[in-house]
Amino acid sequence: MPLMFLRLLIFLSVALSICALAVNEHGRAQNAPSLPQQTPTPPLASPTPTPSPETDSQETIRVFTEEVRLPLIAYDEYGRFDPSLETDDVLVLEDNVPQQVRSVRHVPTNVLLLLDTGGADNRGMRTNTTRDVALNVISHLHAEDNIAVVGFSERVEVLQNWTSDRKALTHVLSTKLRTGRRSVVAEALLRAASLVQQRAAGSRHVVLVTDGVESPFETTKPKVAVADAMKNLIAAGATVHVISYTELGRQAALEAPRARPVLRDGRGIIATANDPTGMNRGVARPGQGGGAITFDPAMRRRRKLYEKAMLESEKRLTMLAEETGGRLWLSKSIDEIITQGGEVAREIGAQYTLTYTPKRPLASAPTGEYRQIRVIPRRIGLTLRSRRGYIAKTTP
Repeated sequence: MPLMFLRLLIFLSVALSICALAVNEHGRAQNAPSLPQQTPTPPLASPTPTPSPETDSQETIRVFTEEVRLPLIAYDEYGRFDPSLETDDVLVLEDNVPQQVRSVRHVPTNVLLLLDTGGADNRGMRTNTTRDVALNVISHLHAEDNIAVVGFSERVEVLQNWTSDRKALTHVLSTKLRTGRRSVVAEALLRAASLVQQRAAGSRHVVLVTDGVESPFETTKPKVAVADAMKNLIAAGATVHVISYTELGRQAALEAPRARPVLRDGRGIIATANDPTGMNRGVARPGQGGGAITFDPAMRRRRKLYEKAMLESEKRLTMLAEETGGRLWLSKSIDEIITQGGEVAREIGAQYTLTYTPKRPLASAPTGEYRQIRVIPRRIGLTLRSRRGYIAKTTP
């Protein structure tokens, strides 16, 4: 009995302790401040990729700066080359509209030597003389200038493409010039136009050594061909300097017999004296009497036709030179024509290149439009020479 009572007492004590603890915890829970409900923390934000630049699918836009380049020679009041030209010294009129000059400067030049080695009917033309003229041009040009050599007689030959190698040029002139009887002037001018267009505008020069007579000179067709070829060379923008054999040819014709004496017998011509080819074609045969010296009217007509052709050619060559800003050089002796080669080279070396942006856009010009140019000095005592115009657009 006492044992049972003791166990009951222990059980009640434990139960009361548990109840007391539960009541205490409940009270603290009621008195404790309520905590705000926490919001779940979101995951770390992924970096937003910077959009890569979009690839431009459009075509590249090219901006072209329109520029006209003119060759320009300046002389002072004493007729000497003026080395001090500035933009304010020059007024440019394009179709009578003043233009703003952007620059006036010296640039390395490109010189095409166009050498006629035909023309058997011109007694004043000699291949050796033409060679000496060309060598004199080369020796007076600047070392940085580029030169090409084209020879023509029965056909046109590019003897030396563009180079500044003076030894190569001298070798070509000494070994590759060939003498012919005919002159394909028109074809040579067309080839020259094609070659100079490979070089920078404003620095293109052609030194043309010829009498300008196209073979055969007896008809009008060659004259038309030469005139058309000159238009191509003008459109190419080259300054053309002409060293002409026309005056030498006239001098030689005056010194030569005006008619060719021939020996005739009853059967026709047997021999000629003073044959123009320099060949002895025969002598009168013994026993063939009735011989007499007469004159060959065909030769006289041919000479007169050639003299007329040279006069017409000289006019065309003068027009070509002046239109492009160059000059026509005439001479009465071999020494004079050789000396002129050096004078032409000095003129080329003194040339300026003038640039301006036309007020009337080139892009709006119709194909083949020609624009007139006038270059006027703004300084007292200054004389200027340039081309008379240019083709605004040569292709559609």
